[in-house]
Amino acid sequence: MPTFYAPQVELEVRHLRALCAIADSGSVRKAARQLGMTQPSLTTQLRRIEKALGGQLFFREATGSRPTPLGHTVLCRARPIVAEMRALVDEIATASVRERGARLHIGSTNSRAVAGWLRRLRIRLPETDTTIRTDVSANALLHMVASGQLDVAFVHEVEGAPLRVPDGLVEHELIAREPQFIALSDAHPAAARAVVRVRDLADDQWMVDPTVDGEWAGLRRIWTAAGINPRVVHGDYLTAVDLVTAGEVVTPCQPTARSRPGMAVRPLHGDPLAVRLFMACRPDGTPAVSADALFADLTSSYMEIAWATEAYRDWLIRHDGPLPVPVAAP
Repeated sequence: MPTFYAPQVELEVRHLRALCAIADSGSVRKAARQLGMTQPSLTTQLRRIEKALGGQLFFREATGSRPTPLGHTVLCRARPIVAEMRALVDEIATASVRERGARLHIGSTNSRAVAGWLRRLRIRLPETDTTIRTDVSANALLHMVASGQLDVAFVHEVEGAPLRVPDGLVEHELIAREPQFIALSDAHPAAARAVVRVRDLADDQWMVDPTVDGEWAGLRRIWTAAGINPRVVHGDYLTAVDLVTAGEVVTPCQPTARSRPGMAVRPLHGDPLAVRLFMACRPDGTPAVSADALFADLTSSYMEIAWATEAYRDWLIRHDGPLPVPVAAP
């Protein structure tokens, strides 16, 4: 059973479910009724959880309860776990009623290569049902592989912020060090240059998704090295495009990011921000296909996307790697 750990205290899924119920219902009283508990019992449980995590998770107001900043952070991690446990229980229940065919469960942090990977797997495994789970947290995906909820996961590890890879997982490294680029408005003065220096963006507001494992630490490191302390807005990268094109923010992006009208994607001088890309699976592999075959299809898909992306293609040519020119995709 997935758990959160704190000093001398183990938080279980039922605790995370209680936090989600309080946030969704807006009050401890309503949440207690939904969970089949008394209000005093849930209040006591909430206090124990807050003590374990070291801070207040909800503001208690006359109109109900609303999450504190710490509460929002915990809920961002708790909701996927609760949802995944619910899906797992439903899947097991369904499987007990009728026999299923072969299935392949893959996970990935956000990547444009996933579509090509799924296309190749469909061709390789025409009789296999494939499901895809995407998550901003590489650590969460790796945990799901280790616990058997996923067969394989494709993740990125921010340089200087190692992931918590569970013992026993086998890693297939795609790229040891891939630079991360910067997305900015095409009207930004720095967009006229082929390569942008971090200190040229000192006066800009940077958008950061704090739920992406290692991202915040990686950015603080490159800001310190460049001697800048920019303004920061927290948000998710799925909504960043509109803010970038409007000139409100600049934000780190993958080198395979697709440029949009009004947006420019540029490499950073010296490639100070980088990630390691790898696929992880259990030692016994997957029930539907070998890990080597999965990795071959992933590599082929990634090379196809990388060389089709203008900014990344130019960088690859200048640096003579780290990806060879791809062969024709199936």
